[in-house]
Amino acid sequence: MPLLEVAGVTKTFPGVRALDNVSFTLNEGEVHALVGENGAGKSTLIKVLTGVYQPDDGEVRFRDQRVSFGTPMDAQKAGISTIYQEVNLIPLMSVAHNLFLGREPRTRFGTLDERRMNREAADILRRYGVTTDVRRQLGTLALGAQQMVALARAVMIDARVVIMDEPTSSLEPREVETLFGVIRDLHAQGIGIVYVSHRLDELYQICDAVTILRDGQLVHTGQLKDLERIRLVSLMLGRDMSEVRREGATAFSGEHTGSEQAPPVLKATGLNSRHKLHDISFEVRPGEVVGLGGLLGAGRSETIKAIGGAYPLDAGEVEVDGRPLGLLTTVRALDAGIAIQPEDRKAEGIIAGLSVRENIALAILPRLSRLGVVSEAKIDKVVEIYMRRLRIKASSPDQRVGDLSGGNQQKVLLARLLATQPKVLLLDEPTRGIDVGAKAEVQSLIDELAAEGLGVVLVSSDAEELIEGADRVVVLRDGVVVGTLTGDQVTTEDLLDTIAAAGGQA
Repeated sequence: MPLLEVAGVTKTFPGVRALDNVSFTLNEGEVHALVGENGAGKSTLIKVLTGVYQPDDGEVRFRDQRVSFGTPMDAQKAGISTIYQEVNLIPLMSVAHNLFLGREPRTRFGTLDERRMNREAADILRRYGVTTDVRRQLGTLALGAQQMVALARAVMIDARVVIMDEPTSSLEPREVETLFGVIRDLHAQGIGIVYVSHRLDELYQICDAVTILRDGQLVHTGQLKDLERIRLVSLMLGRDMSEVRREGATAFSGEHTGSEQAPPVLKATGLNSRHKLHDISFEVRPGEVVGLGGLLGAGRSETIKAIGGAYPLDAGEVEVDGRPLGLLTTVRALDAGIAIQPEDRKAEGIIAGLSVRENIALAILPRLSRLGVVSEAKIDKVVEIYMRRLRIKASSPDQRVGDLSGGNQQKVLLARLLATQPKVLLLDEPTRGIDVGAKAEVQSLIDELAAEGLGVVLVSSDAEELIEGADRVVVLRDGVVVGTLTGDQVTTEDLLDTIAAAGGQA
């Protein structure tokens, strides 16, 4: 019986249609996987379900009644609870207070019954494998334990629907097994679960059904057991496997100037970091574009952040031109010639309120100053060079970057990196969120930079972009290198087969 239904929901933001006539059905006692790459519409759909956003068109039905939640609290009171990837509890409050927040047990005099609250909190959390002192501040617990507290709280509100957004991203294997046990119990109680994850193993282990979104549109829904892993991956990435196998993907012919005999400009050896990276090793030669393949959560972004000094390493070494960099920091990596373009250009890259000129000059101000005084003439010269070279369309260098198109914002960020005169470029989703024309320009620019002898590491969720733009592709899964595609192996088919191999993730 349908427990939660979405019918023809559309949600539009300025310049972006995040959901386009999407329908979705969750049945009682069903674990339903919701999958898709970044920008597919998963988060927007969840926010429509929970009252963060109101749909522009279509409707949401809960327990056979049309609903329109004004706030997430309204959705929670109705019986729809959400557990987010980032724990949204209060770290300075005790574990017990977080668990019972807003529902604290009271004495007959109306005061807080702290003793009862602590006793019941300990009993509840024991079922979730958490045996800590519940009087401790939540923030002193490991992230996995905090996630289990969030799960326990979500289930405590008598939820009929529980939405789990990447619930295992910070859990140890033992904690994952505990979580799966909880999910099976909820399943047996007839509670519906919307499960968002990029790990195929998890999906096929606990999910009954699957809905796949791509670019805000519904591309598939049905029983998960009827969908092969390779087909699921191809639907997510927008490649029909029968078409791929018919046509045969054409391998990239190696048009860049990189030489197999040239010593590597970048060498990463045995990179390990927490639970995210495990013995990552690869090298990049001058003039070579090396792609990092794999799906969301595979460790691609963490790898290039670690090389760029922006992600802590427990072990491993990075060399530039044969020189070990030792303890990596962003400053040391930049000084050695490593420039990194982050995935989220708005949050981690450009500064929208500053001008094009200020954004481009930001990373090279120390080089353009003498005795602490910055040469405005030198800044103007550098900015003029890179605006012309990258064909940045702006009314003037003084225009706010936030007023530019997405493609031109991306070019400004690339200009800043190139102004540092790097030896290695680490590019994380350099064409995400920009229009087709700008995308082609950025791709062409990457080719030009490689032809000039730069070493490039390219991360892209677009399989075709990765295959067409890279000389080699290092495929990651769960923070481990599971394959390297070279020569005739650099095809869409081989990439998808490697990603979807047993033990893979989506």
